[in-house]
Amino acid sequence: MEMIRPEVQQYFIERDYDGRPFDRDTRETVYERAKGVFGDDPFGTELSVYEPGYEFFTHSVMPVRVPEEPPTVRLGEGTCPQPYDMALLNVSAMSFGSLSAQAILALNRGAAEGGFAHDTGEGGISEYHVRHGGDLVWEVGTGYFGCRTEDGGFDERKFADKAAQDVVRCVALKLSQGAKPGMGGVLPGAKVNAEIARVRDVPEGVTVHSPGYHQVFSTPRELIRFMGRMRELAGGKPAGFKLCVGSRRDVLAICKAMLEERMWPDFIVVDGAEGGTGAAPMEFVDHVGTPLTEGLNIVHNALVGTGLREHVRIGASGKVATGADIVKRLIQGADYTNAARAMMFAVGCIQSQRCHTNTCPVGVATQDPGRAQALDVEDKYRRVYRFQRATVHSALQIMASMGVDDPSLLRPHMLRRRLSYEQVTSYADLFTWLEPGALLGGKGLPDEWARAWDQADPDKFAP
Repeated sequence: MEMIRPEVQQYFIERDYDGRPFDRDTRETVYERAKGVFGDDPFGTELSVYEPGYEFFTHSVMPVRVPEEPPTVRLGEGTCPQPYDMALLNVSAMSFGSLSAQAILALNRGAAEGGFAHDTGEGGISEYHVRHGGDLVWEVGTGYFGCRTEDGGFDERKFADKAAQDVVRCVALKLSQGAKPGMGGVLPGAKVNAEIARVRDVPEGVTVHSPGYHQVFSTPRELIRFMGRMRELAGGKPAGFKLCVGSRRDVLAICKAMLEERMWPDFIVVDGAEGGTGAAPMEFVDHVGTPLTEGLNIVHNALVGTGLREHVRIGASGKVATGADIVKRLIQGADYTNAARAMMFAVGCIQSQRCHTNTCPVGVATQDPGRAQALDVEDKYRRVYRFQRATVHSALQIMASMGVDDPSLLRPHMLRRRLSYEQVTSYADLFTWLEPGALLGGKGLPDEWARAWDQADPDKFAP
C-alpha cells in the first residue's frame, strides 16, 4: 500500500486543482501541449476566485496582436564578445546521473529544434548533452564536476577546454538550489559507474561528496572576481550564478561588491524554495530558503536600487509550467524563466515521486538501462519542442490580452492578488519596488532595506 500510494492518490483521490507538487490540471496542460493537443477547458474555472491567495492578470480593453516571433533576452550585452539570446522558457538544471541518458538526449534535441537553452545541471557535460547540438548553459556546482582537480578543487584548464565547445553558450556557478539551499550532496559509489565517473572526473565506484560551500570564494568580493574569471576562461561567453535567496543582506553584499569591483555577472538565476528535481530531506524541502516570488523581488530590487539592473539579467526557476507562470515571473522581476519538472512531464514523467530511488517507471530519472529504454527519444524530443513553443505562445497571448506586445512593458500593477474575501491588491502595492539608484542615495528607504543596506559587507557573508 505504501508503494502504490502516490499513484492511487493522484489518479483516484486528488481533485484536478489541488494536487502537489503539481496538480492534475497543470500536468494535463503540459501533456496536451507536448503532444500537440491544444484543448480548451469548458464550463468555467474550478478555482475559488474569492479565496485569499487567488491571483489574476488585468486585461486591457484594447488588446494587441500576438507577436509572430517570440522575444528573446540578450545575456552579456556590452561585456561579452559572445553574448547569447536567451528564450523566455528554457530547460532548467538537471544533471546526467539524476536523469537518464535518454532523457538528456530528448531534452537537448528538443532545445536544438526549438532554439532554447538547456542547463546541464552540476553533473558535468556528457556526450548526451552535445550529440544533438542544443545550446548549453554549463552549470558548475561545489563539486566542480567536469572541471575538477584530484582533491576536489576547481581546475581552470579543464574548465576552459570544455567551455570552449561551440554548444556551450553560457557558464553558471551554482551557489545553492531551491530544494536544499546550503546543503551539499552525496552520490553513492554504487551509482558511480564508468560513464558517470568519466563525465564528473571522479573515481569509479567511489562515493562522491559535494560540500555545501565553494572553495573558489568565501566573500562577496571574491565571488564577483571569480565571475569575471569564469567569463575570461570561457572566452567571453556570458557568466552568471544561480542561488536560492537567503537573506536580503547577503544579496546586497554581493551588489556592493559589484559596485566596488566595477564588475558584475551577466545573469543571475533565482531558484525558489518550492524545490525541484533534486531530492532532499523533508525539513529542507519544507522549511529552508526563500520562495521564488519573494526571492525575485529581493534580487530585482537590489539590482535596481544599486543601478545595476540594466547590466544583469534575471532568470526565474521554480514551478514554471504554463504561460501564466511565465508572465507572473516576468512581472515579479525576471527577464526569462527555466523549467525542470515541467520538462520532465514533457518527456513522460508521471509524478510518481521516485526520482531518488532509481526505479522511475517511465525511464526519466533512472540509471537502470531497462527502465530507461521506456523513453523513446525520437518521440519525446518532439514533445519537449512542442511544449516549449506552445507555452511561450500562451504567455504571449496573455500579454497581448493585457495590451502588451513585449515583456519589457509588463508592470507590477498588472498582477493582482486577493488578500481576503473583501480585499484585492496589485503587486505594485503588495511589495516594495525601489527606484533606480535608491540605495546609493540612502534616503527615504523602507526600514527593512535601509537596515540590510547598512549591514551588508562586500567582504563578508554574515549568518
